[in-house]
Amino acid sequence: MSVIRSAVTGVGSFLPEQVVTNADLAQIVDTSDAWIQERTGIRQRHKARDDQPTSDLAVAAARKALADAGRTAAEVDLIIVATTTPDMTFPSVASIVQRKLGAPTCIGFDVQAVCSGFVYALSIADGFVARGMARCALVIGAEEMTRLMDWTDRSTCVLFGDGAGCVVVEPREGQGTKADQGVLGFALRCDGTKTDLLYVDGGPATTGTVGHLRMAGNQVFRHAVVNIAEAITAACAAAGIEVADVDWFVPHQANQRIIKGVGDRLGLDENKVISTVALHANTSAASIPLALDAAIRDGRIKRGDLVLMEAMGGGLTWGACAFRL
Repeated sequence: MSVIRSAVTGVGSFLPEQVVTNADLAQIVDTSDAWIQERTGIRQRHKARDDQPTSDLAVAAARKALADAGRTAAEVDLIIVATTTPDMTFPSVASIVQRKLGAPTCIGFDVQAVCSGFVYALSIADGFVARGMARCALVIGAEEMTRLMDWTDRSTCVLFGDGAGCVVVEPREGQGTKADQGVLGFALRCDGTKTDLLYVDGGPATTGTVGHLRMAGNQVFRHAVVNIAEAITAACAAAGIEVADVDWFVPHQANQRIIKGVGDRLGLDENKVISTVALHANTSAASIPLALDAAIRDGRIKRGDLVLMEAMGGGLTWGACAFRL
């Protein structure tokens, strides 16, 4: 039976020029390179300039993804930006990206699911594209997490960085089997009873300020390993595949220990796991497309490979997606 799948046809990413090493952070907060690497696997992160808003990062990643797909901004009819660090409270980053790209009037909006945002955004784009409501969609994860840091809190400020990644999503005809190119299955979750484990202590309707990121790291770690593993299993079931079928695992790049914990729990071959956390740190919704682009560019992930993605972030939100590139 013929079906329409939403397929990733182009990938692009962008990282701000400034690199902040662990040694740099040790100059402003009580920490060290050894302390950070031992607990997180992070060696460095990128930091946006003061005059470089989230939309600039998103546009740069989008242009690369469009070029990779052989498309132009004139063909874009849907823009979804996953971000927790918008340029302004409103309008959406998607609206600003549409203007800066020079794309025609189209559907455009932001998704706020923090680190899970890219997975959530891709699921929404899948609904539009697979049902014929869009033919050239941009799904962007773009974050400037350094804007939310309390630079006196060594438990959080060492973890995060800035960046953006984008995929172009277009319709492709398939046979309704796991061999099809495109999105095969999702599992999305949210548990608001865990809000106090990972949040920002500000907002327009409470403090009238942006606020700083706060996290109960040990508890987030425990929830991440268990919950992500469950969502991955559910996404694979929805896709009609087994975890062992997966060619590449592209996890949210939060912490190397979480990546390893999830992989061990599922019995994943560590050689199939894409990790960029050492170089990018946690870029929230941008981390999955950044890692995906890096692995495609270096030749590991190839067209036709079966890819599994997962993330967990504030909310708590979490989810997983299986797709064939």
